Amino acid sequence: MRLNKRVAIVTGAASGIGRATAELFAAEGARVLAVDLSPFTLEANGIETLAQDVAMPDAGIRIVKAALNAFGQLDIIMNNAGVAFGAPLETFPDDYWDKTMAVNVTAQFKLVRAAVPHLKESKAGRVINVASIMAESSNYGLAAYSASKAAVAGLTRNLALELGGYGITANYILPGAILTGMAPDIGEGKANEVWAKKAALKRIGQPLDIARGALFLASDDGGFVTGHGLNVDGGMLMRV
Repeated sequence: MRLNKRVAIVTGAASGIGRATAELFAAEGARVLAVDLSPFTLEANGIETLAQDVAMPDAGIRIVKAALNAFGQLDIIMNNAGVAFGAPLETFPDDYWDKTMAVNVTAQFKLVRAAVPHLKESKAGRVINVASIMAESSNYGLAAYSASKAAVAGLTRNLALELGGYGITANYILPGAILTGMAPDIGEGKANEVWAKKAALKRIGQPLDIARGALFLASDDGGFVTGHGLNVDGGMLMRV
C-alpha cells in the first residue's frame, strides 16, 4: 500500500500505460481520477473516471476540480495523455504539429499549473510526466513527436526546480517500444522482432513496465528523486 490515502490524477487512462498506471496506483492504496478523451470504465476500487479532452483551454482546471470534488485532496499528477503523427518534414501538416504540441506539452503544463496550489498542501506532492526515448533520439517523420517529448523533459526539469522548495518532486519517464494502441505495429510479426532486437532485454515493453516506474516515482521510495528522466525502455536507448 505504497500510495495509501493519496489521490492521483492519471491522464490518457482508458488504455495502455495510463490504464495500467491507474489500476496499479489504486491497488497500492491511492484514489485515482482516471481521465481520457471519451467516456470509459475502469472496474478497480478507488477509481473515478472523467471524459475530458486534455487539449481544451480549461481542461487542467476542470480535471483538478473533478479530483477535488471526488476525493477532497490531490497528491500526484501523472501526465500520460499523448498523440503521435508521422509525416515527412516537407509535407508535415500544420495541424499535426499544433495538435502534438497541444496534447503532449501544453496540456501537461496547464494541468500541473492548475494542480500546484493543491500539491503544495500535500506531504508527498508528485508530478510525473510521460516523455519518450524520442526526447533523446529521433526517427524519420517524427519531427513533432520528438520535439514535443524533448519539451516535456525540459518542462519537467524546470518544474522540479520551481516546486522543490515545497517538497514537490517532478520527474519524467522515457518509455521505449511499448505495446499500446499508439504503436499498433509493435508486437506484430516482423515488427515485433525488430523492436525486440533493439532492446538490451530483447523484448517489447508492456504498459505495466511503465506503471511500475511511475509507482516508484509516486511513492516514498522516490521521495528524493527530482528533475530526473527515468528510462523504462529495456535498454533500447543505448542502441537507437
